[in-house]
Amino acid sequence: MLVIERHEMIVRLVNEKGSMRVSELSEICNVTEETIRRDLDRLEQAGRLLRSHGGAVSVAEQQPEDPYMEREITRMEEKKRIAQEAIKYIEPRDRIILDASTTAWYMASILPDIPLTVLTNSLKVAMELSTKEKIEVISTGGIMSARSLSFVGPSAERSLDAYHVNKAFLSCKGVHLGRGISESNEMQALVKRKMISIADRVLLLADHSKFGVQAFTYFAELSQIDEIITDDKIDPQYVQQLEEMAVKLTVALA
Repeated sequence: MLVIERHEMIVRLVNEKGSMRVSELSEICNVTEETIRRDLDRLEQAGRLLRSHGGAVSVAEQQPEDPYMEREITRMEEKKRIAQEAIKYIEPRDRIILDASTTAWYMASILPDIPLTVLTNSLKVAMELSTKEKIEVISTGGIMSARSLSFVGPSAERSLDAYHVNKAFLSCKGVHLGRGISESNEMQALVKRKMISIADRVLLLADHSKFGVQAFTYFAELSQIDEIITDDKIDPQYVQQLEEMAVKLTVALA
C-alpha cells in the first residue's frame, strides 16, 4: 500500500468511527505503530484529523463548543448555587480537579484561600485562583481552545497521567440516564475521561437543563460518578429514577 493510500484509509476509518487508536490502525494497515504515529502527525498538520492521546479523532463531526462568554451567563444563578454547594466538599490540603466549565470557575471565584492543590485545564480557573496565596495551581497545558478558554489535546491528557487527586469536579453537556454522560466535543470528552481516571471521588456539576440530553461524545457512565450536584429545578422524575439507580444526588436549593 502506498503512503497516500494509507493516509486516505486512516482518514476514512477515523471519520467513520469518530476516533481510532494507534494500535487499531497499525493492525488494519499492517504497519508499525511508530509509522502510524508519523502518519497521524502529518494528517493533523494537514488539518484532516486531530491527534488524541493514543490515537486520533475525526474533525468531520466535531461539534463547536459554546463560547465561554455565552456559557458564563446561561443559567448563571443555578450554576452559582451548584458551585456554592460543591465548595462544601472541599477540605484543607485536598488535591482537586476543576475542569473548564463555568460552574468550576464559579467555584474558583468563591473558594476560600486555604491550603489546596488545584489541577485544572481552564485558563479562567487558573487566573481566578492566582490571587489566592495558599492554593497551589497546576495547569495541564496543551492546545488552547479559544471558545472555551481551556487546554485540550494529547499534551493535556498526558500531563494528567502524572497526578492523582482526591476529588474531581466536572461538568458536562448532557446527562442521559440510559446512555451516560456526554460532551459536545470529543477533545473535551477525552480530557474529562482522563480526569475521572485519576480521581478517588468524582462529583458531577450539572444544572437541571443537562438531564435527558445526549450530546455528541460520551465520556462516562453514571456508575463512574460518585455524586451529582444539581439545582432545585430538576424534574422530579429524574430524581426518582436516579434514586432507583442508586446514584447519589444533592440538590442545591435557592
